[in-house]
Formats: sequence, structure tokens, C-alpha cells
Amino acid sequence: MSTKTSTESPALDYLKWVVVIALVALGVIGNAYYSEESLLYRVLALVVLALVGGFVALQTVKGRSFWLLLKEARVEIRKVVWPTPVETRQTTLIVLAVVALVALLLWGLDSLLSWLVSEIIG
Repeated sequence: MSTKTSTESPALDYLKWVVVIALVALGVIGNAYYSEESLLYRVLALVVLALVGGFVALQTVKGRSFWLLLKEARVEIRKVVWPTPVETRQTTLIVLAVVALVALLLWGLDSLLSWLVSEIIG
């Protein structure tokens, strides 16, 4: 992880978050206000507002750290050794067999306990 220090003031960061919140509010209010307009225009406007809001959010300290987290997660995903289709199929069959076995055991235990309670109660 990067240990870069930020020289940006917290007030500027808060201002950026206020802009992001204002853009989200503008999208919600504008979508309600222009409800009679074509859905295509409203969706395009919301996509533009979301892109601008996302860009502004990525300029904050938390936004940059989130972007760094996404990049590092992508690197880690590349390191994963994924199972082959045969291994996936075998594991799935083992899980299904264990689930069926546990279901049968629980059914048998439930039947036994039901029979015992009915014998005791009468």
C-alpha cells in the first residue's frame, strides 16, 4: 500500500463531498421534476451527473484511497489460482452429497424425536 501523505486541507475535502451530495440531490430532484420527459434523456442526465460526481469524489483523500484499493484488489485477483471445471464439478458434487447426507440424518433424528415425544405424551 502507498504511504503518500496528503497536503490537501480537510476543508477542501469537505467542499468536494458537498459538491458530490449536491450532484446526487440534483439528480434525484431533476429526475422527479422532469418525470414527463423521455426516459432516455433522464437516464443520460443521471449518467452524466454520476460520472461528474464520481470524478469529484475520486479527487478526495478517501476517493483516492478507494481507487488505490480497487487497483490493488485487481492485482490480487490476478494472483488467484482458479479451479478447473473438473475440480469445480467434483467439489459441487461433494457439497451436494454432504448436504443430502446431513438432510437425511436430520430427518431421521427429527422422526425419532417425534416418535419419542408422541410415546411419552401419549
